[in-house]
Amino acid sequence: MAEYKVKVTTGTMKHSGTIDHIYVILIGTEGQSERTELNSLGMDFITGKASFKTSSSLGKLLLVKVEKDPFLIFPEDEWFCCKVEVKTPEDEEILFPCYRWLSRGEFVELRAGKGLSFKIWKIINDGLPHITHFKDVFELFAEVRFPLSKTEELETLELAMKGLVEPGKKWKRIEHMKNVFQFKKTTMSGEYVLEHWKEDDFFGSQFLNGTNPNVIKRCSKLPPNFPVTDEMVKPFLETGTTLEKEMEEGNIFLCDQKIMDGIPTRQKDGNPLYVAAGLCLFYKNPEGKLLPIAIQLYQQPSEQNPIFLPSDLETDWLLAKLFFKSSDLIQHQTLYHLLHTHYLAEVFTIATFRCLPTIHPLYKLLIPHFRYTLHINILVRKLLLSPGGALSEGLMELMRRDLSQMTYSSLCLPENINERGLESIPNFYYRDDALKLWNYLNGFVTAMVEYYYSSECDVIKDIELQEWVNEIFTHGFLENKHSGIPSCFNTIEEVAKFITMVIFRVSVQHAAVNNGQYDYNSWVPNGSLLLCKPPPATKGESSMQTVLETLPDVEDSVKIMSAARILSEKYTDVVLLGEFPEQYFDETIPKEIIEVLQADLSYMKEEIAARNSQLEIPYTYLNPDVVENSVTI
Repeated sequence: MAEYKVKVTTGTMKHSGTIDHIYVILIGTEGQSERTELNSLGMDFITGKASFKTSSSLGKLLLVKVEKDPFLIFPEDEWFCCKVEVKTPEDEEILFPCYRWLSRGEFVELRAGKGLSFKIWKIINDGLPHITHFKDVFELFAEVRFPLSKTEELETLELAMKGLVEPGKKWKRIEHMKNVFQFKKTTMSGEYVLEHWKEDDFFGSQFLNGTNPNVIKRCSKLPPNFPVTDEMVKPFLETGTTLEKEMEEGNIFLCDQKIMDGIPTRQKDGNPLYVAAGLCLFYKNPEGKLLPIAIQLYQQPSEQNPIFLPSDLETDWLLAKLFFKSSDLIQHQTLYHLLHTHYLAEVFTIATFRCLPTIHPLYKLLIPHFRYTLHINILVRKLLLSPGGALSEGLMELMRRDLSQMTYSSLCLPENINERGLESIPNFYYRDDALKLWNYLNGFVTAMVEYYYSSECDVIKDIELQEWVNEIFTHGFLENKHSGIPSCFNTIEEVAKFITMVIFRVSVQHAAVNNGQYDYNSWVPNGSLLLCKPPPATKGESSMQTVLETLPDVEDSVKIMSAARILSEKYTDVVLLGEFPEQYFDETIPKEIIEVLQADLSYMKEEIAARNSQLEIPYTYLNPDVVENSVTI
């Protein structure tokens, strides 16, 4: 008789044990064992053991099948399986990593082969990244689903927000909008933004440290369709200088919304909504403040498309900033938030499940960063793509345009900052914090990759790794060779850079575009996703009543505030960057590499706290204390 000794380890997290029945089956090249129950059960289930005796050896072990069946009539009791260890009759010890949740009636096959959980990709819309074939969160396996606690928190928030809605009611005064903060107010949302939203330096600062620090760039030459003259802006520049001189010295910056040009808008209650496709010129003054000095709301200049200036009628200038900020928010939510983080994260997740086996070191490196991503994306699509949802054909077209021109360098932060000419602009705290995190992650990833790949030959011969990056290139970037996205790897350095980009995008970059939404976007006059009046075509004819009529009504204002709160809320079930509750790595050196990353992040927390204590507007969104390991909301 041949005897196999099996040990199964349960996770140490809260509620990871189970009272259900756990069974295992060993499958080898020459047969399989009987289905055998583990003999250690209960809520304190830490390890389970089983001994298999077969008439002959099973040959080379290919996989271990783990199954979970209910115990009597008790309710669902999910179980987190860490790993299965098998000692063969030849005294060989084989490790089968698992690190996932299992529900009743569910089984997992642990093998040194490809994952089979995602058999197909689904095309949601031509020109957009492909998505999972799962239509509902209940089809997902337990490992990637929200826990009950998070689902309950989300439902509670939604109910609270619905209580504020007053259909059809219009705002009579802008001051009345403060009522939306009766359930939640932060220092930024309920105080600072309300007091400073009209100010130019606050408007400019948001393009560096607000929710969308991705669009501004240094301007050395004006676009031909933005005919700003020196005479127009001279009053807003330092005395004795000129626009040309300031451009030469690197003090002029541009934000161009040409990607919005011609995007169709949807209607509300039979009336059209309005968006701009503008250009805004900024000036970095000697005090280091970034100030808007000229705004044109459509791409082609004309008498009906004037260039607005800070010296214009106060409400004209306010409306120009409002329309420009509205289009910026649309780009932020649709492109830099949904497409650049959520949708790309889903591509990375599916490719990892499909191509990398659970024992692959890069699977273990990546999998913590895909926690709950599929669940939240399915919920997002149900909300946005349902009848009346926000993702109109116009916004789909916006994403298609953006993906078609997306580049690898734009996704890699150091190159992105350099290409935009933002290396030295002061008070750019997003850049400062994000670059530190990029460098910490790159050091962490490089050390891990170099530990597992001793030569370039190892990289080239890793078929599973090559299939992984090719699936991302094919299904995420639609085989666009002009993007610069790699479809294969030839060097260790290429692997480390790409994995750094992946982890940065789903953790750091998502935090940057997500965490500040309630602070900046809940006060609708600071910038609204919906505008109900067309942009001003002439100067000198507006008033605060015009501004009020342009803003959304009470119901839509509350919906905008509600969405910002749900997205920015701090939930209890959070795993932060650098935290690894499931210990995927058993080797000493990878554990030491993780400790180095954790030390870097701990030191960074202290640095940020010291800096923020000196700032009027602290930048907190990339403090490692609030950066989640994955896209979970």
